Amino acid sequence: MSRAQDANRSFFPFGNPFRMISPRGTKITSELFSILQAFEVTLEERLKKLIHESKDEILSLSWMTLAMQALSESYNDIKILIAELDLPVNDWDEKWIDVYFDISVKLLDLCIAFSSELSRMSQGHLLLQCALHNLGSSSSEQYDRACSSLDGWKQHIGSGNPRIEKCGSILDGLLGSLDLPKVKKSAKGKVLMQAMYGVKVLTVFVCSVFAAAFSGSTKNVMHLDVADLYSWSGTFKRLQNLVNEEIRVRFSRGRFTILNELESVDSAVKELYPIIQRVIDPIEMESLANIVEELGKSTEKLSQGLDLLTKEVDSFFQVVLTGRDTLLSNLRSGAIVIHSNMGGDRNAQIVK
Repeated sequence: MSRAQDANRSFFPFGNPFRMISPRGTKITSELFSILQAFEVTLEERLKKLIHESKDEILSLSWMTLAMQALSESYNDIKILIAELDLPVNDWDEKWIDVYFDISVKLLDLCIAFSSELSRMSQGHLLLQCALHNLGSSSSEQYDRACSSLDGWKQHIGSGNPRIEKCGSILDGLLGSLDLPKVKKSAKGKVLMQAMYGVKVLTVFVCSVFAAAFSGSTKNVMHLDVADLYSWSGTFKRLQNLVNEEIRVRFSRGRFTILNELESVDSAVKELYPIIQRVIDPIEMESLANIVEELGKSTEKLSQGLDLLTKEVDSFFQVVLTGRDTLLSNLRSGAIVIHSNMGGDRNAQIVK
């Protein structure tokens, strides 16, 4: 696994990752295999839903909403899997717990960063509304005000977000989580780790796409080298290649943004400028009205898309937080000692 610029470098220099979850002397029963197989079939179906025939349908707010839904559903499936395996936390290896807490901290940080960017983008909606209001008049003074609002929107959207700029280092930390912990003499643990691996791959991929889209840079695009032994690997590779290639193509064209809805608004704004910055003749009025109408539609679609995606990011945040709180509660009742980062104290110890 690597950054986009190191796409030919494998993330698995240590060899076959399956060996790390297939210790000698530990066999998976047919019942456990069926549970794992059902989990991976569902995971692959979610990956397929993110593969659209038209490239224009990806890298949109609606696609990102679907991707975030896939994450929430997959993490909920992990909870169900643990129940099906009858694998209480008291039976977990300390390393599994360490990995879980470490990942959850990073995911919560990413969710906060994504939410802050979505909120910032939504704040620009007021400027667009002001511009549309002023464009409803034929007064040159109103047009000047509209230009000012549109300039403000461009500056607002184009400004950086410090939280998004920090996503790269968080993603680098998530990469390390794909180095699967060894499972000692536990067939159920073996199944759990393999299932979690698939979800972690989906997580890193989706979060890297979000970070790339919000940062306006390909530096956060990652290439994940998944071994062919996983039943869902082929579907994942198709999805990854499709999305990563489209990201690179859009950035190479010098687009204002790679997000469809945001690009639609920007295109309408660019059409408006040369018209409203000069004296408009009667012939141009019809053209102006059509562009203003298009801007209104694009603005509304952008606003709705941001609202839906914000809700999904918040929902995923709650899924991660709830799972983390549940595990902490179970650890306290079971008097298990852990050494993971539970929100800042890496040497935290839980006792009765």
